[in-house]
Amino acid sequence: MFRHRSHSAWLAIGLLWALGSLWGSAQAAIFGDDEARRAILDLRQRLEQSQNASKALLEENVQAQNQMNAQFRRALLDLQTQIESLKAELAQSMGVQERLARDLTELQLRQKDALSTVDDRLRRFEPIKVTVDGRELLVDPAEKRDFDAAMEAFRKADFVTAQTALAAFVSRYGNSAYVPSALFWLGNAQYANKAYKESLTNFQKLLTVAPAHPRAPEAMLAISNVQIELKDLKAARKTLDDLIKNYPASETAATARDRLSRLR
Repeated sequence: MFRHRSHSAWLAIGLLWALGSLWGSAQAAIFGDDEARRAILDLRQRLEQSQNASKALLEENVQAQNQMNAQFRRALLDLQTQIESLKAELAQSMGVQERLARDLTELQLRQKDALSTVDDRLRRFEPIKVTVDGRELLVDPAEKRDFDAAMEAFRKADFVTAQTALAAFVSRYGNSAYVPSALFWLGNAQYANKAYKESLTNFQKLLTVAPAHPRAPEAMLAISNVQIELKDLKAARKTLDDLIKNYPASETAATARDRLSRLR
């Protein structure tokens, strides 16, 4: 826009100058030197006015262009500032996301380790299946450990250790599925240690808490043996009679009949 106006102004100036020259020549020829000088002065005045107008217009255009450039620079600077701010926010957001991702990964690893530890601890207390005296039982690992240790002493004929261990087992695990078997072997350990009254008590407990236990017939036979050792033959005969009546199909019943025939 500025170039277009500037070219037009200079074109007008040229035309005026040409006309002035022609006009001067003509006037000089017609009116003489004085009139020619006046015409030239008038033309120069008009030319100066035109030049001043063109100069003012040029200055106005330059000023307007400078203002536009300044506004553009300010807008560009504001845009650059906004871009830098957004870049900083994006970098901060990405940093937060990366930190959160690391924290989440660490949390998942700690949770996995904690669950593994809990599972290991739970397995220590989780019931396990065992077979004792022909029966499948669910017992705690600690119960199995203590019962096996007591029975290991019994198998080694260390009846004192076995008696102590089995008595502690019955006292500690009163509700265990091992208890009937533990009472049976405790009674036998006490019998071997000649603790007859204690032995009799534990065999009778077995019959009370588990009369259908596979060891019940053997417990009755053991009771009769204790009664014989205590010189109570009448009680021994009654125990053998009860054994035959209560468990007639058992192998122990045949032994009871033979022993009963010898006691009569």
